[in-house]
Amino acid sequence: MPNLPGRVGDVGSYLKEQREHAKLSVRQLAAMAGVSNPYLSQIERGLRKPSAEVLQQLAKGLRISAEALYVRAGILDGEQGFDVHIAVHADPQLSERQKRVLLDLYTAFLEEGEHAQTAEIPQPAQTPQTEEPGQSA
Repeated sequence: MPNLPGRVGDVGSYLKEQREHAKLSVRQLAAMAGVSNPYLSQIERGLRKPSAEVLQQLAKGLRISAEALYVRAGILDGEQGFDVHIAVHADPQLSERQKRVLLDLYTAFLEEGEHAQTAEIPQPAQTPQTEEPGQSA
């Protein structure tokens, strides 16, 4: 079976290298990530393209940066920076409810910013200068 296009093989070989460095078997890492042994093996050989969620779980099991895996998998462009949605979903310390609320707030702020950019910003009215009490010209 040929490799899928893009960086799938790259992420697979990187995962295998990290797994071996961590002295984990395919079976151990698969169990940690909640995937089957054959599926992890196919990812490592570049035959399958893992989802962002699977990459997150693999990164957690390997104790490496999920962002690095996302870049290698082509989910993130390393030059453009980190996507907020991916960062929030990748954070294992946040509950699903916290992730949802945080992303809702983030989206609201973005929409507010877009609205402010398209709306005309009123200029402050010019008020005549008055003399301070006790001062005369």
